[in-house]
Amino acid sequence: MTTSDTDLKLWYTTPAQAWTNALPIGNGRLGAMVFGGVTQERLQLNEDTLWSGVPRQWNNAKALDALPEVRRLVLAGRYAEANELTKQMQGLYTESYQPMADLLLDFPAVSREHITDYYRDLDLDRAIATTRYRKEGATYTREVFSSFPDQVIVMRITCDQSGKLTFTARLDCLHPYTMHTDATTLILRGRAPSHVVPSYLQAENPITYDEHEGIGFEVQVRCVVNGGTLSADSDKLNITGADSVLLLLSAGTSFAGYDKHPVRDGKDQAVAASQALQAALMQPYEVLQQRHLEDHQRLFRRVTLDLGSSAYAALPTDERLMQCRLDQSLSLDAYLVAARIKHDPQMEMLLFQYGRYLLIASSRPGTQPANLQGIWNDMIRPPWSANYTLNINAEMNYWMAESANLAECHSPLFDFIAGLSLTGSKTAHLHYGARGWVAHHNSDVWRHSAPVGETKGSPTWANWQMGGAWLCQHLWEHYLFSEDIDFLRDEAYPLMKGAAEFLLDTLVEDGAGHLVTLPSTSPELEFWDAEHQPVAVSMASTMDNAITWELFTACIEACHLLDTDAVFAQQLANARNQLYPYQIGARGQLQEWFKDFDEVEPHHRHMSHLFGLHPGRQILFDDAPELIRAIRTTLDIRGDLSTGWSLAWKINHWARLRNGDRAYALVRYLLTIIDTSQMNYSEGGGVYSNLFDAHPPFQIDGNFGATAGMTEMLMQSHGGFIHLLPALPDTWAAGSVTGLRARGGFEVDLTWAQQRVTRAVIRSSKGNMCRVRVEGALTVQRDGQETIETTQTGNVIAFNTEAGAAYTLVTS
Repeated sequence: MTTSDTDLKLWYTTPAQAWTNALPIGNGRLGAMVFGGVTQERLQLNEDTLWSGVPRQWNNAKALDALPEVRRLVLAGRYAEANELTKQMQGLYTESYQPMADLLLDFPAVSREHITDYYRDLDLDRAIATTRYRKEGATYTREVFSSFPDQVIVMRITCDQSGKLTFTARLDCLHPYTMHTDATTLILRGRAPSHVVPSYLQAENPITYDEHEGIGFEVQVRCVVNGGTLSADSDKLNITGADSVLLLLSAGTSFAGYDKHPVRDGKDQAVAASQALQAALMQPYEVLQQRHLEDHQRLFRRVTLDLGSSAYAALPTDERLMQCRLDQSLSLDAYLVAARIKHDPQMEMLLFQYGRYLLIASSRPGTQPANLQGIWNDMIRPPWSANYTLNINAEMNYWMAESANLAECHSPLFDFIAGLSLTGSKTAHLHYGARGWVAHHNSDVWRHSAPVGETKGSPTWANWQMGGAWLCQHLWEHYLFSEDIDFLRDEAYPLMKGAAEFLLDTLVEDGAGHLVTLPSTSPELEFWDAEHQPVAVSMASTMDNAITWELFTACIEACHLLDTDAVFAQQLANARNQLYPYQIGARGQLQEWFKDFDEVEPHHRHMSHLFGLHPGRQILFDDAPELIRAIRTTLDIRGDLSTGWSLAWKINHWARLRNGDRAYALVRYLLTIIDTSQMNYSEGGGVYSNLFDAHPPFQIDGNFGATAGMTEMLMQSHGGFIHLLPALPDTWAAGSVTGLRARGGFEVDLTWAQQRVTRAVIRSSKGNMCRVRVEGALTVQRDGQETIETTQTGNVIAFNTEAGAAYTLVTS
């Protein structure tokens, strides 16, 4: 097998022995983990609306009573007492994302020595998982994909010798279920729990089932055989002597919306499952596959990346990861030297494109947004409930949606925000007496908006109230990239305005001329108070101030663009001017809190106070040298090694600091292979053999964040101009990328050699003035022919564009 055959494939020479060895497929709604076994194939199945619970009253009616005293205690410097009282503002915990079922194919037993040429892969370009092996002179092949156009999972099983396919097909499930068959179809019907206690809490009965409460679901599998015979038992289908077999799997749930009871007001899951199945049966396999390929490749092929290759590319994925593993105890300089020696640039490209693949597979128009695990989960009590964690993780999932040219995949998050604004308006009123809407650090399919904890949770994570404001950044970013004024007017701005109204109503005067958030925390990190007690609650945390600045600024700009709400925009501008300013601490670091408190965990995984650098735009590299130095110091204090998703965030930070080698070191840290048994995040993050990000355990945000960070290394546009190669590491001396998107309605192709741009093509969709920063002299040609006039200020050239035209930049 040549290197080019495997450029966009994860491939292996043994079946998956654990869930984090299996390969993910998905269509945004239906997901499966494909194990590729010989005597038993397993497809572990998920459906994105299958969660525990029902719509509930999660707010705490007594929260508002505690708020004035919490504020008084903080202003008096009595942080430990405020910390304890803030717990009285907590509501219920969120529910948990659920596994659906397993499709199991049982083949005749065979000794290992009779199996040769075993191979399995996931082709990112085709979004098809393949398993192939030879047994007794015959070659057996299985292909499986999850189709977005046809809303089914499709598996085709073939053999190059007639009459060789004999196996049974059955379904299994962790939830209570009933099973029946007809002549050609397996049908499993079950119900998700009515409540699941989060996995990190001890409970006598953590999983509760109630036939009148939980979401119902149904899985249908139709078997179509060519040659041989097909028969049915009560719980399985028997295939004997077939030439080829087609399995079509469909599923539906009774989920009818975040505000609908899934039993009393739910959908008929049987109808949902059977409609898609019957429609797919009308198409031959070749048509189903072609429709799937056209849909997937329309998105996936928008962006290409070439960083070169090496001999490692000829190895299976797991072996490559092991071969390129580096000693993390090395100094940074020594680590980078070792990384140049064991350099696998094609694996780095694969990591980049895998993030794009996973977003296509887990987030499509009309689906739920990708959760902590995308759409893949095999546990009733998954880590952190596999929910939407809004203090970094859910947002990280979508950082690259616009820049990596998958804007359509962003839309489920926008739908989620719209629902959350409605539930969050009740929480804003009941918990804070405020207008607008609020979300805290956790949410779920029911659009949970209250602080979780049930009066016992640590405020350091439970009582952070900036989730809604942060989510609004995604609405504004979508506008900045697309300049879709209808989207801004009809969808984005009303949601942004509501989140800003909440902040306006809850900002408090601190007695020194500032408006501050109060209570305030810096997500998941405590500080030492004067009595050396670990506490979380104070006021005006740096992250709160940065998010508030970001939202107010976006709303002010939106008001000008839409020519609306001038009085409101002025209110925001006045409040923005009174926000607590950035502070530099005694160690030269950017302070995380309004005072120079010492953090309880100096090497903590969160870097919340750096929001203004990334994903924000308040701290720009060229405009704030003192803050930039403080941020560098902060990152040095935190250290590089951490959880998988934290490594990904640091890639983005160092890219914004224009330090390509430091960002690259973090890419390599992230490509550290983690044993499947490792579940303790204190051991450090990396990837599993299937390239799933390891917190550990698995969290998909690290995959998405790595793709975003690598994009930032190659191109940035948040500073008012397109910056080509802002953080290129020495190891990427030559390469090319196509299809990246920049703010202002631009799409960029880029080629470089000896770490300098040699050619760029910029396509303009809106006809805006284009500003480009690049090292060296460039000439600009329209449509590759006419040289056009440019102006230059420093390293930034500017030229006018027309919508639909392409502009080629070449070295002079």
